[in-house]
Amino acid sequence: MIEQDENQDAATYPADRTAAIRQVMMPRDTNALGYIFGGVILSQIDIAAAIEAHRHHPSKVVTVAMDEVVFKQPVFVGDLVSFFTETVRVGTTSVRIKVEVWAQRRFGGGQYAFVTEALVTLVAVDDDLKPVPLINP
Repeated sequence: MIEQDENQDAATYPADRTAAIRQVMMPRDTNALGYIFGGVILSQIDIAAAIEAHRHHPSKVVTVAMDEVVFKQPVFVGDLVSFFTETVRVGTTSVRIKVEVWAQRRFGGGQYAFVTEALVTLVAVDDDLKPVPLINP
């Protein structure tokens, strides 16, 4: 049975899905309080969204928007952080990706904590960064 932190907004760890990215957080990514920088998590959200977007377009994609990101739980050094992606909408030139972020506490009994989620919009572009139709919509 998967144990979860109490304060996770009733989310359930998606054990039946494969994460786009899984990464152990290291001391180099910490702020002055000893927690992982929010910017490190945002960067990984962006990369995970791009990985999912490339299922719809094998060439260049750029991030044009990321909705409000609210951090529900901190991420600690040693946590195994998983970024789960899901395509929400496919347009002519853009794709919208939902990214859920979960941390498995390595030094807290292995519980899972729901960290945050984001909706990321990416656009397929050419060499001049002009929008182009998705190849695999």
